[in-house]
Amino acid sequence: MEKTADYSQHWPRAIILTDMNAFFASVEQQDHPEWQGLPVGITNGRQGTCIITASYEARAYGIKTGMRLREARKLCPDFIQCPARPQRYAEVSTAIMQSLQQITPYIEIFSVDEAFLDVTHCQTLHGRPEDIALNIKRLIYEVSGVLCSVGVSGDKTTAKYAAKLDKPDGLTVIPPWQARKQLENVPVTELCGIASGIGRFLAEHGVHNCGDMAQLPISVLARRFGNPGRRIWYMCQGADPEPLQLNVPPPKSIGHGKVMPPNTQDRETLLLYLLHMSEKVAARLRKHALRAQQFYIGLRCADGWLASRQRSIVATDNGQQIMALCRQFLARQWQGQGIHQVQVTALDPRPAQGQLDMFSSDDEMQQVNRVMDNINQRYGEFTLAPARLLQRSSMPNVIAPAWKPYGHRQTV
Repeated sequence: MEKTADYSQHWPRAIILTDMNAFFASVEQQDHPEWQGLPVGITNGRQGTCIITASYEARAYGIKTGMRLREARKLCPDFIQCPARPQRYAEVSTAIMQSLQQITPYIEIFSVDEAFLDVTHCQTLHGRPEDIALNIKRLIYEVSGVLCSVGVSGDKTTAKYAAKLDKPDGLTVIPPWQARKQLENVPVTELCGIASGIGRFLAEHGVHNCGDMAQLPISVLARRFGNPGRRIWYMCQGADPEPLQLNVPPPKSIGHGKVMPPNTQDRETLLLYLLHMSEKVAARLRKHALRAQQFYIGLRCADGWLASRQRSIVATDNGQQIMALCRQFLARQWQGQGIHQVQVTALDPRPAQGQLDMFSSDDEMQQVNRVMDNINQRYGEFTLAPARLLQRSSMPNVIAPAWKPYGHRQTV
């Protein structure tokens, strides 16, 4: 028999998910009080034409992430365009994540604006999970001036689902003994981690809502998806066994891409953009004492991506060596098509001091890079750079949604 809601009892497991609402736009509204209550949208620089995120006031007009600026202005003539400030958002995110250490050391930073907290062992000290959640909301607002939505339950998936039920300033509690009942009529694709592909597989087996999962043997999912499939079976029944990931795993890739002027066919311009991305990837590899040997290089044209995996002789963190691979790729793959975007990604970053380093003879270049990195770290990205990059695109950097604060979790 299911227990009735009794928030006063000690939970066997208590997970909280905190989600800063419309984070980038909320930071801008906090820094510009005159924008409070107004429709604000963030773009990649003043010249950006795509909405990165929008305030809830803008969303009320139908403005969404990914929408073009001209469409947003049609929906809302008073729409306020704001150039993104990645460093500011990183600063606020870092402050928030550090403040959460006052609650518990058991924190998983899920993204730039989301964090899981395991407060199971904090209940004696801080009170009921609901009280802890209220304290978290207060703390985040004091540190940043940003409102957040919070979900509380006995597992990560249910807590994340709960957090999105009441935005932009909500608190939803689903006690673990009520989770299965609460999720019963929820479509499986509304749970984090169940994308459309898995959703189709489940639908083919008669599972549309979470409550249908109990009729499907766990072995069916295990055979198709392995351990992630087993986790999905439990997730849908409010019993996600996944622990918090307290240590950030090594990066699986390090990449940079940039949108170009539409239909670019000039070879020198393509080389300039590829050099820009090569140097950015190389700088990030060096910053985290990593090297890579396999690189994805791509050019986006009207028909999709021209792309290839290129392999250097030894693992490298040198922009010139990465650029040499880009030149080879361009000579072999590009036939003069109009290009809209470039991408360079290190596919296998690994610790720099590997066995093959003895064959490397670029000690002088390493010293040059070290000096350049030190100057750029102090005075700003590309303060010192190859002369050709003086003509690089002025489009600013964009903070990735999955970015995690360097001051809290060392990651790339």
